[in-house]
Amino acid sequence: MESVESIRNKAHREIIQLAPEDSFLVFDRVKDDFDYPVHFHPEYELNFIYNGAGVRRVVGDSLEEIGEIELVLVGPNLIHGWELHNCKSKNIHEITIQFHSDLFDEKMLSRRIFKPIRDMFYRSNHGILFSDGTAHRLKKQIMSLSKIDSIDYFLELISILYDLANSRNQRLLSTYTSQNKNFENSKKIGKVYEYVQENYHRRITLDEISALVNMSSVSFNRFIKKRTGKTFIEYINDTRISFATRWLIESDLSIGEIGFKCGFNNIANFNRVFKKVKNCTPSEFREEFEGIKRVL
Repeated sequence: MESVESIRNKAHREIIQLAPEDSFLVFDRVKDDFDYPVHFHPEYELNFIYNGAGVRRVVGDSLEEIGEIELVLVGPNLIHGWELHNCKSKNIHEITIQFHSDLFDEKMLSRRIFKPIRDMFYRSNHGILFSDGTAHRLKKQIMSLSKIDSIDYFLELISILYDLANSRNQRLLSTYTSQNKNFENSKKIGKVYEYVQENYHRRITLDEISALVNMSSVSFNRFIKKRTGKTFIEYINDTRISFATRWLIESDLSIGEIGFKCGFNNIANFNRVFKKVKNCTPSEFREEFEGIKRVL
């Protein structure tokens, strides 16, 4: 069996579909496989799985096979992922909620009523597994999230987080906290991130991006590979695909129009890169993620 250390060493930083001006995302889908590798990102993630007995969960240095139902909160930059492992179900219901680490600022969290949530966020740096009883009790609320719009969604999320914070029999999963916090603190990687976010729709050359951070092309390629686990071309394509997935979900634009808006010069190249990154075509993705909602 693959060791926890081996799995952790393969973890890469995920570029998620949550823009700076967004509040949160919810993915709600029924599936028969887990095809996304172990990863980390600076956002909080609440993951609910139903009908998933035999699935293997990786959170930090914790590696466990889950039961029929589970509910886990993962803190910023903590390595995590779920794998099919011994699960035989063809109808695994997974709901993933992602939100910015600064959605609830320090001033809000310092209020007495928010103290349980603030303390829970602190514990989530280890990953928190909530009891089966808590998961069953909140199942209906969590399953309704993708059907709620506007401010009601935000209020429902606060209600769920408050109930989770005050629930009994919580268990910390990882013995260590994130080892990737310096990712967001690096001025160079921050500069690269912002530049790519603003210019992904056009061709960005290696010389151009290397000059931005005063590095040679060779040094920059080593730098980006070490920080993200990807080459610069792969990093740009991941960013482009991230924006593409949002438009596939939120707009009625054609596949070709979305590919062009994301910086791909033809639909064949867009389809090829999209399938490589997401393991499905843009059309299949649009059908699969009809349950997603984004709150502005």
